[in-house]
Amino acid sequence: MKKALFVFAAFALSASLSFSQSNLTDTMKNENSSNKSAESGFAEDEFRRGVQSYYRGAFNESILEFEKALSYLPGEPRILDWLGKAYYRAGIEGAALQEWNYASQSGYGGVLLQNRMEIVGDRRVTDEYFGFSQKFTESGSFPNVNGKDMIYSHPISSLANPDGSIWVVSHGSNEILKFDVNGIVVARSRGAVNGLDRPMDIIRLSNGMLAVSEYEGCRISILNDHGIFQKYVGSRGVKDGQLLGPQYLAEDEFGNIYVTDFGNGRVVVYDSEGTYLLHFGQKTKDFVGLKSPTGIAIVSGRVFVADSVRGCIYEFDKSGNYIGFLVNEKVFARPESMKNWGKYLLLADSNTVYTVDSEDGSVYKNATTGSGVSQITSAVADKNGNIIVTDFKANEIYVMSKMTELIGGFFVQFERVISDNYPEVTVEVRVENRKRQPVVGLKQENFLITENKIPVKNMVLLGCADNNDIADITILIDRSISMKDYEEQVNTAVREITASMENKGKVTVVSAGAVPVTEFSGMPNQLSNFSVRALKCPYTNICSLDLAMRLSSNGLINAEKKRGIVYITAGSVGQDSFTKYSLSDLSTYMNNNAISFSTIMLSKNAPSDEISFISSNTTGSSYYVYRPEGLSGVIKDIISIPSGLYQFKYTSSFQTEYGRKYLPVEIETYLLNRSGRDETGYFAPLE
Repeated sequence: MKKALFVFAAFALSASLSFSQSNLTDTMKNENSSNKSAESGFAEDEFRRGVQSYYRGAFNESILEFEKALSYLPGEPRILDWLGKAYYRAGIEGAALQEWNYASQSGYGGVLLQNRMEIVGDRRVTDEYFGFSQKFTESGSFPNVNGKDMIYSHPISSLANPDGSIWVVSHGSNEILKFDVNGIVVARSRGAVNGLDRPMDIIRLSNGMLAVSEYEGCRISILNDHGIFQKYVGSRGVKDGQLLGPQYLAEDEFGNIYVTDFGNGRVVVYDSEGTYLLHFGQKTKDFVGLKSPTGIAIVSGRVFVADSVRGCIYEFDKSGNYIGFLVNEKVFARPESMKNWGKYLLLADSNTVYTVDSEDGSVYKNATTGSGVSQITSAVADKNGNIIVTDFKANEIYVMSKMTELIGGFFVQFERVISDNYPEVTVEVRVENRKRQPVVGLKQENFLITENKIPVKNMVLLGCADNNDIADITILIDRSISMKDYEEQVNTAVREITASMENKGKVTVVSAGAVPVTEFSGMPNQLSNFSVRALKCPYTNICSLDLAMRLSSNGLINAEKKRGIVYITAGSVGQDSFTKYSLSDLSTYMNNNAISFSTIMLSKNAPSDEISFISSNTTGSSYYVYRPEGLSGVIKDIISIPSGLYQFKYTSSFQTEYGRKYLPVEIETYLLNRSGRDETGYFAPLE
């Protein structure tokens, strides 16, 4: 297969919106030139105020100002474009598409505007975006040599990292290597002083450590997240807890480590400290026994083990009891690694990557490396929606992407331009795929910022919000009558969540009553003795939950880049709770402004359909108030949600005409064979 590292495909997105440096011009014919000039002047003033309001996060205000500008210059395409942007950020995507369509019909915007409309329109169609029915193809590869220097030898498995980088196990060179998103090696580890001995697989444990199986060493090496050796688990032999040719690894929800013991034809289980617990998979009266155990994965307490000789997947419970076939014999040629992908399993088999439904065993072919010399040993989903494939025989690491992503490219958006210290300009840019998944781990070399197509001076990547470790949250408390029975649970939830913030970030408390009320805003430690009885908003039979969610979201627009709503409820919703804003508008508003939505359930009842809809269409998770591990992990989960927001600084070369001139700026993003582009404009401070 072709090596495609850093092949910059501009695609049709290179056709762009042509923002002129000149001010707005009246597109409507008017015989009275003085009236025409006056109308244009009023429109320019309103337009400038609208742009500035937009960058302050005051989207409703910017909508009003753009509407005023259009009243002076009806049909002006640039104003229509900006009005569409404001509607989009306000969560009203239908209106945004309408305004963009008006602008496009006038010949404005070209392919870039059409692509934006296509992506936003496609996002509004709710569908499942797991790769079970998706075709993937190679979008790039990480070469194994650099000139005459070998980088790796016989890659056999990989592990995706939260920052978009990956660890790859190099079986031939006895090491693990860490690659960034561009395929550059940023770290290496050979394990203990005596080195790794034919490493096979790597997983990240729930405690943050890395576990690496060593096929010839007959052991598991435990490393820290930087690849520094900590200890061994297991030893060579056939006795309980010993290994002969350990291959692939998995971990259950209790931190127990499972490894397929190829030489002994079994699965061996250790606890989180490395103490032997049990083994299973050998012949019993109910089970023929594992002949050649390879890949292993655990989904919802069910243990799945692939057998490379029989070409099937067996199912066991966590005690090692045989349940039956997930996939029958001879379906696969020679299955190897098997990794979790939501409720699905990603399985590597000869030259093919399959997705297997863990519930019914359905099998779908996702990708293939062709008919050449190939032996795929692992396929792992990374944080950017790709599949990382290691080809042992071809000595290649492939990056596989959805075909729709390769054709459509990235969705790149300028979110904010800060020009207070002009000519020094700071911009915030969000990079996502077509289905709203953030693209993380990009470097400065993945971006090009230009002014009228000329590269800007002194461009510096200041950082990515994905690295932020502080979150601002709004705790939204249901004040329906049924909540009277759960006052102690509310107190417990608020105190535990805010205590876990370690007094970092800001907390706002909003009550969802007949009229939503902001009850508190300040530092987390001020809620250490929180009492629900101190809330001003009374219990009610009618909760305006839509207004409360909107109020909560408004307060987070200019908050920390990691931010979220934590909704505390018993689960029920009244029939008049969503009369002002639709469920789709609310979830879109949160998504378009990177606000997560998490739910704390005070009862074990299923949440209402409305809450389930918002939860399933936004980022965030649901928790039971008395879950065994407590609620201290809620904030950590919010912080760990990927963010594709990048901040840059550069020096502008434009003359500002005393702050009245519209100054255009463009950005292009490249990664392997994929690219994306956006254009915007701003005003320098008035002089």
